[in-house]
Amino acid sequence: MLRNRTDGSLEASGTKGRRRTTPKRHKGFSAVEVVVGIAILLVIAAIAIPNLLHSNLSENESAAVASLRSLNNACENYARLYGGYPKSLSNLGPGSAASSATADLIDSVLASGTKDGYVFTYTPGASGVSGNVLSYSITANPVRPGNTGRRAFFTDQSGVIRANTAGAADASSTAIG
Repeated sequence: MLRNRTDGSLEASGTKGRRRTTPKRHKGFSAVEVVVGIAILLVIAAIAIPNLLHSNLSENESAAVASLRSLNNACENYARLYGGYPKSLSNLGPGSAASSATADLIDSVLASGTKDGYVFTYTPGASGVSGNVLSYSITANPVRPGNTGRRAFFTDQSGVIRANTAGAADASSTAIG
């Protein structure tokens, strides 16, 4: 029979100190502790990852709306400078010297048509007698719908930005600003 000694070790009764057994001390983690730790990490990841993805979508959509506002402002400035709206998105971009071909009103990334997970498509409207573009429309669609954005956007010379969650946005979509 074992009994406890004052120093925390165990002594077999009747042996009077001849044989002592000390409790075994294990180093490291048991398999159960490791499994519990992994389970906790997986629960935290399951909560955090969807929130992170949702925030990226929101950031991309906000950036697309800001880019559309910049494009509307650039188109208005272009029309004041050159007597009509640009014929293409690249006409608003930078060049060696500002001209109607490269007005230097937006950065080169936006002038390329793809920025922050969205593809921007500029469509000139009808031209006047002098050849100046009288109207335009711009669409912004996610590069990968559901991954880089959930909404598609539309704007035109009115400056109103419209959004649609069910497909391409157009002049009849819901106005957002």
